[in-house]
Amino acid sequence: MCVISEETITQFETALMEQVVDEALKNTFQNIHQGCPRDTYVRFLMAREGNVEKAHKMLIDSLTWRVQSEIDDILAKPIVPTELYRAIRDSQLIGMSGYTREGLPVFAFGAGLSTYDKASVHYYVQSHIQINEYRDRVVLPAAGKKYGKHIVKCLKVLDMTGLKLSALNQIKLLTIISSIDDLNYPEKVVTYYIVNAPYIFSACWKVVKPLLQERTRKKVQVLSGCGQDDLLKIMDYSSLPHFCRREGSGSSRYSGSSNQNCYSLDHPFHQQLYDYIKQQALLRKPVRPIKQGSVHVNFPDEVTEGTEFVQTLASEFQKFDNQNGLVQSLDELNIDDHRV
Repeated sequence: MCVISEETITQFETALMEQVVDEALKNTFQNIHQGCPRDTYVRFLMAREGNVEKAHKMLIDSLTWRVQSEIDDILAKPIVPTELYRAIRDSQLIGMSGYTREGLPVFAFGAGLSTYDKASVHYYVQSHIQINEYRDRVVLPAAGKKYGKHIVKCLKVLDMTGLKLSALNQIKLLTIISSIDDLNYPEKVVTYYIVNAPYIFSACWKVVKPLLQERTRKKVQVLSGCGQDDLLKIMDYSSLPHFCRREGSGSSRYSGSSNQNCYSLDHPFHQQLYDYIKQQALLRKPVRPIKQGSVHVNFPDEVTEGTEFVQTLASEFQKFDNQNGLVQSLDELNIDDHRV
């Protein structure tokens, strides 16, 4: 595992301060580090295996992307009307269910059941970035105050329920989101817990796992069943994602209200997030009505570990399906969504 020395951090900081003289770059860097620049230096250095030159380029590119795409203002740009935002929440299954006993926010992802078919690519990317920014600017600082210590990372629980070949329809969008995270939000996750993994995932994972960097492999844990027993070792029952509270081992049943479903717009996390964005919009433009339409950010074209993972996993899914006599040509899949 890469160990970042104090000397390396100092070199990185010196190189960065010599180049970040533009006021816009300075402001967006402050939004990233939230008063703790050292953590940002370490994260970007870790993402580039301690190479100062590569980490420096990565961070400068990220700052430039943030300025060009107006990321600092994205939490003041609500997705409206509410019916559209609700449809996005119902098809892009992301939420926060609570905290670990150490104070790390627990984020849940419905990797198998997300359909991404209710809006354009730009809306889904906007929503994803808004959750990232809300996590970094609001959730993590609040967690630090709540638990009385510095908290800059989270953990993620990925629910593979319903995962099937049709997930390949969204490979373009998943690749975009993965590359945005890899290049602009590196090393924000301590561990990825995978639960409810069907056989198709387990079979493909054996092929994909060796392709990942050792640092990434160590972060991924595939748990048995819904993962409840393992996750209760690090968090209370109240912080378990709803799909980990099922009746009986391996059961797919979950009976609960929508405000317990952390994906739902009715869940407290999403209510707070959406209210925060609408309030920020009113503070910026209190007289004008909130503008409809998605935010268009620059999509990175650089191949990252995350994009390679998504594409390789998709390739293995296809091979697996073909071997089982369920041949479906990728040429027939609609992987481009040009709706506005």
